[in-house]
Amino acid sequence: MPSLHGKNFIAGHLHGADRVHRISSPLDGTALPGAFCLASLDDVAAAMRAAAAAAAPLAQTTGEARATFLERIADEIVGLGDALIERAGLETALPAARLTGERGRTVNQLKLFATMARDGSWVDARIDRGMPERQPLPRPDLRRMKRPLGPVVVFGSSNFPLAFSVAGGDTASALCTGNPVVVKAHRAHPGTSELVAGAIQRAVEACGLPAGTFSMLHGEGSVIGTALVRHPAARAVGFTGSRAAGRALCDAAAARPDPIPVFAEMSSLNPVFLLPGALADRAGEIATGFAASMTLGVGQFCTKPGLVFGVAGPLLDSFIAGVAEAIAGSAPASMLSSDILSAFEHGRDTLGGQAGTAVATRSTVPVDVAKTQAAAIVMQTDAETFLAQPQLAEEVFGPLSLVVKCQSAEQLEALARRLDGQLTATVHGAPGDLATMAGLLGILATSAGRLIVNGWPTGVEVCHAMQHGGPWPATSDARFTSVGSAALERFIRPVCYQDVPQSLLPDALKDGNPLGIMRMAEGIAGRH
Repeated sequence: MPSLHGKNFIAGHLHGADRVHRISSPLDGTALPGAFCLASLDDVAAAMRAAAAAAAPLAQTTGEARATFLERIADEIVGLGDALIERAGLETALPAARLTGERGRTVNQLKLFATMARDGSWVDARIDRGMPERQPLPRPDLRRMKRPLGPVVVFGSSNFPLAFSVAGGDTASALCTGNPVVVKAHRAHPGTSELVAGAIQRAVEACGLPAGTFSMLHGEGSVIGTALVRHPAARAVGFTGSRAAGRALCDAAAARPDPIPVFAEMSSLNPVFLLPGALADRAGEIATGFAASMTLGVGQFCTKPGLVFGVAGPLLDSFIAGVAEAIAGSAPASMLSSDILSAFEHGRDTLGGQAGTAVATRSTVPVDVAKTQAAAIVMQTDAETFLAQPQLAEEVFGPLSLVVKCQSAEQLEALARRLDGQLTATVHGAPGDLATMAGLLGILATSAGRLIVNGWPTGVEVCHAMQHGGPWPATSDARFTSVGSAALERFIRPVCYQDVPQSLLPDALKDGNPLGIMRMAEGIAGRH
């Protein structure tokens, strides 16, 4: 494994610091090699100044240049080989197979956005040519396209040390559209962050891009993270994490003299609705699928099903019995960090301490606290208790879910109307159920970003049609996604050019379409 320098990456230079941060592995508490320098406020200012200086020249680069850059980052990450997987495993307790798959996802995201950059149609060019002879008033020549916002601050995520961190989807989508990026590395996996930051820095240099295209800082979120968001050069923020931290960043951004958008993915319970026909047909299969989804990654997926609604009775009891069989002997596993384990235990105990709740089933295998382990647990309550105690609808990050027993199908719909914003909502139903309860999907569409029928929410496909976002508190802006090609919409803004001479127009708006991109001209879409 390569040695780690522990320094901050600031516009192509490595900066040390007097104060350092060290970590231990959640696998066994062993201290890991590396002392990571905590950035100062001066470091924040230097990184943001460099990003501001890089913004204009980066925005002017061609789509081909940015595509080549993104592909070079992907190659550099692959070139890190097993060293990246080994370090990430030590820092996060995630198994090698999971991290290998996540590396593949990270590389594929970069390549997806390279394709978008190379095509260039993301600018959404629209042209309405002038009509000087129109009466009673002539129409000016109007041409509209989208342009990069400027420096984007990205926060590394705890549960996806590769795909949602230094070179993750936020970074890839921002760079695709010509925005410099300054990353706040996650404190739980600083070595992994350093390795990936080095890969990006090498790609910046190899592609001859401005030095301020990329920087990465270590430090406390409440100090360095907040300072990055408040810096005048910052134009947008990408964040994945807790609701409390996301809200703090939103508040800091809103309190600026010039407020900026924060695209925060925060908390979601991903409710599952079990309709009677589905339970009658395949209760055991649904129970097995639910247990696998709930415990995947020790329940540390943002799409973990944390709420289950069903009509009380033998069919729902059969489902719970199937879940009990699936998880009773399931082995506990290490969570991402001791802090996350502590938060899980607090949430579990708080939920269990509420009047009207009880344990439905749990893993019977003892946990090893020294290995930061958590065990699967499913609790249950009734609809009246759930409605009366809002804290039962708060996310517990980890392998826990709550089953809510309703009295009727009508009550299922009533509870669906009471839900906060969610990333996903799932319905399991037989054809007859789905016909009878067709209104349920309509209700859930008002509160969830992705609707799933007879499947499970864990597993977010990186593609053009994916929506990974939802109303508050799932995300801070339900109009956008943090996964898939549409994620780049967060970091661009429209500009209209009125009566601008051809010689001064961007190529995307010139007559003859020199870039060959998809455009809308006079209301007709095409490459004209």
